[in-house]
Amino acid sequence: MRYLPLTSQDRNAMLERIGVNDVSELFADVPPDKYLRDLVNLPLAKSEFEVQQEMNSFAGASMPANSLPSFVGCGIYHHHVPATVDHLIQRSEFLTSYTPYQPEISQGTLQALFEFQTQVTMLTGMEIANASMYDGSTASAEAVLMANRITKRNKVIVSGNLHPHYRELIKTLAHYSGAKCATLVPNPIGHEELIQEIDDDTSCIVVQFPDFYGHIRDLAPIASAAHSAGALLVVVVTEIIALGLLQSPGSMGADIVAAEGQSIGNGLNFGGPHVGLLAAHLRHVRHMPGRICGETLDAEGRRGFVLTLSTREQHIRREKATSNICTNSGLCALAFTIHLSLLGQCGLKRLSEVNHANAITLADSMAEIEGVEVLNRAFFNEFTIRITNKDANDVVETLAKRRILCGVPVSRLEPDKPELSDLIIVAATETNTAIECETYVDHLKDVLQ
Repeated sequence: MRYLPLTSQDRNAMLERIGVNDVSELFADVPPDKYLRDLVNLPLAKSEFEVQQEMNSFAGASMPANSLPSFVGCGIYHHHVPATVDHLIQRSEFLTSYTPYQPEISQGTLQALFEFQTQVTMLTGMEIANASMYDGSTASAEAVLMANRITKRNKVIVSGNLHPHYRELIKTLAHYSGAKCATLVPNPIGHEELIQEIDDDTSCIVVQFPDFYGHIRDLAPIASAAHSAGALLVVVVTEIIALGLLQSPGSMGADIVAAEGQSIGNGLNFGGPHVGLLAAHLRHVRHMPGRICGETLDAEGRRGFVLTLSTREQHIRREKATSNICTNSGLCALAFTIHLSLLGQCGLKRLSEVNHANAITLADSMAEIEGVEVLNRAFFNEFTIRITNKDANDVVETLAKRRILCGVPVSRLEPDKPELSDLIIVAATETNTAIECETYVDHLKDVLQ
């Protein structure tokens, strides 16, 4: 017999207290067409053995990224993760720990978070970082809300060349926080004119670096124009390894940097869990969401670590909180820290150079294929191609059947923009060998004939 702690009378009293007649009214914001009207189309019951067979069959139909040439990017990247990373994070003191509420017995966890924050500030060129967030997209949306709190304005200018999923999340949070989003039209062949959109009501400008289509731009003029109008520059980085080679956002005038840290220490993980990075200037530290780990001295003068600037409202009084995100991706952040520590500064730079070199080689080879136009002049490890004589989505599907994951058709992420349907975004990392790149080019030539 199920234990139901609330009686019908209890539920009715709760509904009456909050002023609704039925539980369904609590879900009024969910579009009606999103409700499940019937049971999910699954077998009602199977034995453990039968379920295991079914799952094995599903798994066998998948194509893991490390089992075939994969050139898929668009915010999640296939990189090599050293075995040391997984070995260390699976130690019980890391794997089973949730959150360091008792700092006196959580010094190891807190020190790891402190080192993580230090690494993030060094990568981004900023002064302070928090102890991670859920992922890059939520970090970006939180960065916008943070900018609104700092400037006391609510107009947000969003680059059209920001990842579509990030754009949608920012738009959603902005809507429910009363902010206004001015989203520019995507420009896959270059940069939008963001500066001319800035006015006295602007809170922040959100720009991706490198952008969704792989373009790299100097952010300093945008930062200067934003600051002149009293606005902030929020820079989004989806491929954090790019900062091992490119100039940091902080050095170009960024006020807040939000990033996805998955590329370092974390696998693809079917799209998650990942690790969100958020960094800013020290003067804005009290507006930062999440939590921050600080270094201190105990009563005997010994070095120690604590959670600091974490207001109690963050946990129990949500209407006064800077964010509803009050936890962090601790295990993923630890994986990030371990991998980056193994690489070191020289190793990260070398890894970045290999990524860039592989992408240049692949792009140069593709530029010689009839029916392919490479749209980028400057890029890191990701670039955009236009298919001029075939349907781009058909090309992707055909190559997938030949066991080559050739990239992401823009039409999958921008289905309402037919003018972008001939584009494919291609990523090349250190995992792509010369033979894989040659195989990709040969098959693409064959498909486009």
